[in-house]
Amino acid sequence: MAKLIQLYRSSVGKKFLMAASGIVLFGFVLGHMLGNLKLYLGPESLNRYAEWLREIGYPALPHSGFLWLFRLVVLGAVGLHILAATQLTLLNRRARPVDYRGRQVVEADYASRTMRWGGVIIALFVLYHLAHFTLGPSWAHPDFVPGDVYHNVVVGFQVPWVAGFYILANIALGFHLYHGLWSMFQSLGVDGESRQGWRRNFAVAFAWIIALANISFPVAVLTGIVS
Repeated sequence: MAKLIQLYRSSVGKKFLMAASGIVLFGFVLGHMLGNLKLYLGPESLNRYAEWLREIGYPALPHSGFLWLFRLVVLGAVGLHILAATQLTLLNRRARPVDYRGRQVVEADYASRTMRWGGVIIALFVLYHLAHFTLGPSWAHPDFVPGDVYHNVVVGFQVPWVAGFYILANIALGFHLYHGLWSMFQSLGVDGESRQGWRRNFAVAFAWIIALANISFPVAVLTGIVS
């Protein structure tokens, strides 16, 4: 245990924690997106899928018990990810108390330079998303119907500013996924010149697929493709 604590206190340990929690979050984002694609198959398909999620583990677990446990795991991974990122930032600042006179960006792209702000936007988005489509208070959703996921999605995205916020959050998510995957491979020791090509291609493809698929949902509702 002492060795684990000592490892975590180092920058290497914090980067490993970010990578490990990132794997959980990458898996969740992919699975969540694939499930949401059932929106295009109609209300019966999406609502049946949502009901299946609530029935996992029943009757050994209470109705929706596994789903809430899974949500807690994801929220825990988000918390650990933010904690490790914040502590790494503070370590870097303490290591360089005086900023450079002229800041130059070397081998850094837009995704890496906006990683922190993107993380803040995504964290706010996750909290709003839970309120919007899971808890359904009146301030978050104009006509929430428990159990009718298709209705909640269509009505929710008919509000332009809500759809715009989802689009903005998923653009930030795309940048975050790209840089996060790129960094994760490095933190786990999967680096080297011979592997950089497929690492970058995988990160780009994953980020584009997730972001475009998620953005398509509010766009489809606003344009009447899904109604």
